[in-house]
Amino acid sequence: MANQTAKIVRFDVVGGPEVLKIREEPIPEPGKGEVRLNVKAIGLNRAEVMFRRGQYLEAPVLPSKLGYEAAGTVAAVGPDVDKSWLGKKASTVPAFLMTHYGVYGEVAIVPAAALAAYPENLTPEQGTSVWMQYLTAYGALIAHAQITKGDFVIITAASSSVGIAAIEMVKAEGAISIATTRSSRKKATLVEVGANHAIATEEEDFVKRISEITGGKGARVIFDPIGGKGVELLAQAAAHGGTIFEYGALAPEPTPFPLFSALGKGLSVRGYTLREVFADPKLRTKAEKYVFDKLKAGSFKPRIDRVFPFAEIVAAHRYMESNEQIGKIVVSVR
Repeated sequence: MANQTAKIVRFDVVGGPEVLKIREEPIPEPGKGEVRLNVKAIGLNRAEVMFRRGQYLEAPVLPSKLGYEAAGTVAAVGPDVDKSWLGKKASTVPAFLMTHYGVYGEVAIVPAAALAAYPENLTPEQGTSVWMQYLTAYGALIAHAQITKGDFVIITAASSSVGIAAIEMVKAEGAISIATTRSSRKKATLVEVGANHAIATEEEDFVKRISEITGGKGARVIFDPIGGKGVELLAQAAAHGGTIFEYGALAPEPTPFPLFSALGKGLSVRGYTLREVFADPKLRTKAEKYVFDKLKAGSFKPRIDRVFPFAEIVAAHRYMESNEQIGKIVVSVR
């Protein structure tokens, strides 16, 4: 190999985007059950911001790598890995812990079990904008809620990549999506990507609008990555027997349990993460096939908000923290 080193992103302390450093390191060899990916594109996720800040489910082991999603070509495989992967294009499914692996770099070592082929009609930038968002939405909306024609589904923080994936999925299943965003600036784009309704929560009476849209019934399914005191309003907007899926913790304050609404309506408030999908091999296989087929058919289209060059990884993270994006932020390593 002519070039024996590669650029890898690491951070030595937890903190803001500026803690991310690009370092030249020896190219690693994959071990048992692992592959080395020559990375073409990296998809950014809110989980990585929280991990970098020391606010995630796991604490980083410093100096730490980070990153769940990358697309590229398999350049080397571990001793027990199927050699047919060599030379194939693939993207990573976030089926590992960032305390063990990270994909921010020109190369990445990942478990072979975390690879998935993406449809040929997608670019690497699109290929890295697939699994986290669509599988997260699938687990809650399809596997658990089993949304169906005519269901009302509230999707909060809907301009995120997961939010947009959820909008597309609700549409594909014939249900009715109600997308929320803070200001009216993003409303038109949310409708453009398929939302049936869009509500600017800082400008409109959220509970009243939900009542108007649903004919007073409320929403059977609520898909929320925010948490915090807003859960009280979500509970008021829920239908009898409805379920609120809490899959994130973006709110700065604790999340109360909406007891009176829950008692009055028989509500379920359910914690959910993508890890539930990966814990069940059959469910994961089914979920990946569902997403792959919809991508191939063109009914799912990963929306990329902005592509940053690899050298600007700090700027890319800063942009994610600005909350200006609608869709995925991608870093190109080509």
